[in-house]
Amino acid sequence: MQIKHKPPFNYGLTLLSPRSGATADMLMDFGVLKLSSGSSYESFSGSDEQCWLMACGNAEISWEYGAKRESKQISRQNLFDANPWTLSVPKGFKVSIKALSGGAEFYYMATENSKEFSAKLWTPQECASELRGKGTMRETSTRVVRTVFDDTNRPESNLVIGEVIGVPGKWSSYPPHHHPQPEIYHYRFLPEQGFGLTAIGETAYIIQDKDTILIREGEVHPQVTAPGYAMWYLWVIRHIEGAHYGPATKTPIFIEEHKWTMGSEEKIWQPK
Repeated sequence: MQIKHKPPFNYGLTLLSPRSGATADMLMDFGVLKLSSGSSYESFSGSDEQCWLMACGNAEISWEYGAKRESKQISRQNLFDANPWTLSVPKGFKVSIKALSGGAEFYYMATENSKEFSAKLWTPQECASELRGKGTMRETSTRVVRTVFDDTNRPESNLVIGEVIGVPGKWSSYPPHHHPQPEIYHYRFLPEQGFGLTAIGETAYIIQDKDTILIREGEVHPQVTAPGYAMWYLWVIRHIEGAHYGPATKTPIFIEEHKWTMGSEEKIWQPK
């Protein structure tokens, strides 16, 4: 399922995929918060865990539970050149964000979680970044993968959160794979008029700046970036009961007929 969003985001919180209606089966809220310089936003997590990933700008973010309050001034130049700051809080926390000079944008994720665990502000240095695909498939699937947290460093969470930067003209989410857990992709391009292509199951989509793709159980989802354009996308996976995403459940599941591309390059055709 594709959610198009061509106009600039409005100020305030825009929910792109709420836990209601046609997107209820994604089991999580997903949206973008845009703040002008000096403006503020507050959110109470109630029975949900919440995550706030900084897209760009300058802000003071605080989180409080009862009489305990912590805060931090954070900044991010842009999505492509810097790792993110990400605040993760369990149920019962109040989150406050005040935009500083130049304003700020954040991505918001929330899902039900009855477990109790500590709030944490993940720094850019704590975000694991790797150049994935290097040395395979003649570099046609080289991309940067950033993982903020998953089961290895945040097992109490019901979410897995990260970013990918698709190199111009190359593939990501490759080889083709699927998993039972719902996943959201949200895209930005550099320059903004860029585009890419993805296949969700057997349906192809042209991806443009600020588009969102919803991936449901069993849907295969490879994608490619147009030459000349870098493609950034946020990926959020919602664990499901009895099946967390990750090595323990042997996810993702690669399509058998395409697994060979992960090995020897001798079979790959090239012009003479």
